[in-house]
Amino acid sequence: MILDDRVLDVRAATVRFAPGRPAVDGADLRLTCGRVTALLGPSGSGKSSLLRAIAGLERLDGGEIRFENKIWSGPGVHVPPEERRCGVVFQDYALFPHLSALDNTAFGLRGGDRGQRRAQAMARLKSVELAGRAHAFPHQLSGGEQQRVALARALAPHPDVVLMDEPFSGLDRRLRAELRETTARALRESEAATLLVTHDAEEALALADTIALMSEGRIIQTGAPDALYLQPASLTAARLLGEVEVFEAIVSNGHAVTPLGDAPAPGFADGDKVCVLARPESIQVGRADANGALATIAERRAGVGQLRLVCHLTENDREVMARTLLSARHRQGDAVRLSLDPEAVHVISADAA
Repeated sequence: MILDDRVLDVRAATVRFAPGRPAVDGADLRLTCGRVTALLGPSGSGKSSLLRAIAGLERLDGGEIRFENKIWSGPGVHVPPEERRCGVVFQDYALFPHLSALDNTAFGLRGGDRGQRRAQAMARLKSVELAGRAHAFPHQLSGGEQQRVALARALAPHPDVVLMDEPFSGLDRRLRAELRETTARALRESEAATLLVTHDAEEALALADTIALMSEGRIIQTGAPDALYLQPASLTAARLLGEVEVFEAIVSNGHAVTPLGDAPAPGFADGDKVCVLARPESIQVGRADANGALATIAERRAGVGQLRLVCHLTENDREVMARTLLSARHRQGDAVRLSLDPEAVHVISADAA
């Protein structure tokens, strides 16, 4: 359920810890209740600082944060964290070692008697599929179970906003993948506005309804995961979401001309300098007698369901990375032809690169 009339708005938020470039530099962000927004960026880009400002743990030096038109942070205003109805899940989970999973979840609940609070906590443990471990202590829980207790504790008071700071970073890749579906379902069922801070593009693409890309303190692009992946506004945005090949080109007859073929360049004039952005899966690998740029496979690496090929172009020895089906019979040393899938590449101005 999406509650479009209940939003948290961050407008031109600035957080400064020392002279020089702010940690958060005029960031704009909107979180909608019932939806998950991922804030994706490298370490040091300001993600956690922005999360802490939303939670009320950092004061703004400029801009404002408001929920349902009530100002939480702004000029002369700073609502304390305990009055913001934010549930926060930190990277280390911060569970109390002397309390059971149930008591950790119930900690901080107000109103009703002890039995009602424990029933409310148990309901949240059930929502993260952990009711059977309610009486276990943190040291008896796996990393994934601890993460789910921390999530249940954040959701138990029915917060308006849930903030998650790299919650899966301490887990192995298999466990992270297993927890995503459970976590996403619990977050959406809570109808809270959720912000997931992460540096993992795969995690953001798998969990989020919306992704906001952050670099050097600024939000540089926001949109649906597939739109951002396929149509990044800049090279920086493209690289935040995964590997990308970049071909400098000149527009001619409405197309950008590259060694691997032409790419449609709508909105550009002939003679414009552009960059063609091609994800590895948009580079087609054909037989040596097919059309395309002649290349040699230098490396062949098998992945989960995909084959990663590092190829060297015969014309200039440029290295190009392609991904194809694991069942493809390409081998190291094979001569192949590389071409672009014109429907899966994106053209940006050279200035945006």
